[in-house]
Amino acid sequence: MTKDTTTTTWTVGAVFASIGLFLLAGFAEVGGGWLVWQTIREEKPWWWACIGSLVLVAYGFIPTLQPAQLTFGRAFAVYGGFFIILSYAFEWVLDGNKPDVGDWVGSSIALAGVLVALFWPR
Repeated sequence: MTKDTTTTTWTVGAVFASIGLFLLAGFAEVGGGWLVWQTIREEKPWWWACIGSLVLVAYGFIPTLQPAQLTFGRAFAVYGGFFIILSYAFEWVLDGNKPDVGDWVGSSIALAGVLVALFWPR
């Protein structure tokens, strides 16, 4: 069982790197999933699913690059808040379905919560 044994020194660079990696992971997971979804549900070409699957494999490696001293569970829990917002953003940009007020409020609450979990002093 891996434990957080050291605290992360949050420099400006570490904050930007950490958030950037969460965003990159989100783009990879949501983007790869969207390509597979389009193939199965919207009858796009089979190779879209192949590309989506490769992107999803790459996504599996991105969280391991986090500069913060995070356990697996904490890294993926924090990532979840970014995933929620990016899912809505992808749907809005790629499918034209604009999030409603409840989507924005819920996403904001989720993001605030995961940022507390990420930056809470340990």
